[in-house]
Amino acid sequence: MTDALPLLVVIPLFAALFPVALGYLWSDAGWATAAVTALLHLGLASVVAQQVINSGQFSYAVGGFQPPIGIELVADSVTAVLVVLISVITILIVAYARRAGPHQNAFYSELLLLTAGVSGVVITGDLFNLYVFLEITGLATYALVAANRSPAAALASVKYLLVGTIGASLYLLGVGYLYVATGTLNMADLAGQLPAVGYDTPLVVTGFVLLMTGLAIKTALFPLHTWQPNAYAESPHSVTAYIAALVSTAAAYAIFRITYTVFTTSFASVVPLALDALAWAAAISVIVGSVLAVVQSDLKRMLAYSSVAQFGLIIAGIAVMNEIALTGSLLHLVGHAVMKAGLFVAVGGLASIAGGQTIDDMIGLGRRAPIVSLGFATLAFALVGVPPAIGFAGKWQIVLGAVSAGHWAVGVVAVISTMLTLAYFLRIVERLYFRSPSSVDEQTSDMSMNMTTDGGDAMATSISQTTRVIVTLSAISAIALGLAASDLISILEPALEVYF
Repeated sequence: MTDALPLLVVIPLFAALFPVALGYLWSDAGWATAAVTALLHLGLASVVAQQVINSGQFSYAVGGFQPPIGIELVADSVTAVLVVLISVITILIVAYARRAGPHQNAFYSELLLLTAGVSGVVITGDLFNLYVFLEITGLATYALVAANRSPAAALASVKYLLVGTIGASLYLLGVGYLYVATGTLNMADLAGQLPAVGYDTPLVVTGFVLLMTGLAIKTALFPLHTWQPNAYAESPHSVTAYIAALVSTAAAYAIFRITYTVFTTSFASVVPLALDALAWAAAISVIVGSVLAVVQSDLKRMLAYSSVAQFGLIIAGIAVMNEIALTGSLLHLVGHAVMKAGLFVAVGGLASIAGGQTIDDMIGLGRRAPIVSLGFATLAFALVGVPPAIGFAGKWQIVLGAVSAGHWAVGVVAVISTMLTLAYFLRIVERLYFRSPSSVDEQTSDMSMNMTTDGGDAMATSISQTTRVIVTLSAISAIALGLAASDLISILEPALEVYF
């Protein structure tokens, strides 16, 4: 049964070779390979989740070499939830890309490589191995951002590459500092070695700062977020939906895992300034990201800045070092992935019939595309935190945990962010349902039906059934996860209780 753990990485990594290798013989090789691999990944994730439920946390020693010498893969209840999440989102995006594109076989190779990378980040128990998987994730994402083959997409990809390389380098330096201090890279072994070295020694504190800074770049916290708006705006809709749902999610998960598994709450007690600084940096990201989202006119850029704010809130909850707040952060991490995937797919569908992706392009689409518009509105209010959606459950836990731990600023920031999130989503909902296009706009829209969009394809006259299904499922899932939040918390609790 434990073989399912490494196979979560090995199968998509191996399968990534097939779309390019078989593409010369079969034009649909990429999509077929990705679809089969995504289903296999879901099966493996289900096996891992079932074993965690039945037996609790388990590990796998790669190559039979036992840790701390060998590489260890670890599965607990948090891992189980996230690998299932990765599988489900991969299946949905592969289905969406069937019609929305890109249609090149290379795209599916990169998508599978990214799936392997984010899966590896979630299951690894080794700091250097985490770096390897972060780099796999980064390399695949750089290529996917440029999949539009436009100058703007290429520039966004290069910017992401440069900033991402800086983040990876800082992370690797942090790993080096900890290795010099302890002589080990295994997370569990590091946790045992650090108290003897001393949490407040310069090597350990510097290592923590470098690790967090590198991962903050990957997560896109302000002011280290500069790669994200262009990357989201210039990517194909299917790419944006996938990376928005999973790439920063994997980096935020890495911050959680390193903070609690490697440094533990004891580090926060000895060096409280380090976690306070992380909490304040995250809180600033929440406010600035929300304000920047309010002033955007392009929907994808708006959602990109929204992610800057939402991940700031998640990291703030992690930095509070309180079980309630940590539970809220993980709930919001899962919920955000579901909601953002659905929102970006909805934007892709609406933009396909509107001929653009600005807020004003959405005028009157509530009547022309009722299902997708309703799904978008539902997901938007779920992200705001309107009960009973998962957005409310996660934010509520973060606020409760922050207040109980004396971090009132985090609680206040969460409330302010909620108001700002409502502000920028209300602008879109108002245009979807409460504005009608003028006669001039209607004539322009009719004429533009025969023109092409910036992606080069003729403007669609209707939204695909697949898009409707994905957006509807995302909206239903956001509400269902909120209604089942207590059950989800019960699943996560065994992995979190060991930290407190």
